[in-house]
Amino acid sequence: MIWRKFNGDPIQLPIKDAVEQAIKREANAGHHLKVCIGTDSQVKGKETEFATVIVFLREHAGGFMFIHNEKTLVKYSIKERMLVEVAKSIEIAYELCDLFTEFDVDMEVHADINTNPQFKSNEALREAMGYILGMGFAFKAKPEAFASSSCANKVVN
Repeated sequence: MIWRKFNGDPIQLPIKDAVEQAIKREANAGHHLKVCIGTDSQVKGKETEFATVIVFLREHAGGFMFIHNEKTLVKYSIKERMLVEVAKSIEIAYELCDLFTEFDVDMEVHADINTNPQFKSNEALREAMGYILGMGFAFKAKPEAFASSSCANKVVN
């Protein structure tokens, strides 16, 4: 997986090493971190583009994020696409969760799924919530899921 910073600079290290370095750097600077992981997608013609973000929030001091993009020609229903987004977020959360435990960093998985039943994405809410909570992660959906609905959304649009 190729990751980059928001400014476009590629992350040369494996993502787990880059995240560990970021956590140590921020701790040394006196910042308390919270990490939010989310994925959003956009269908563009025959292609679906996914963007997964790892958002680092510094308490009272802004934040930064790492980004991964991926494109596929697979055609998904809206519910399938929402669940693929969640799976991509869980995959990276699972890869990094021992770091967050080791360094006492709070982590949430954000799903770009509307809690309002009038929206099509709501069809995937129960499964997504069960998937994320079942993995032992904190869960946020819209409107609180800014990592997916704002940060990742900005990357794919």
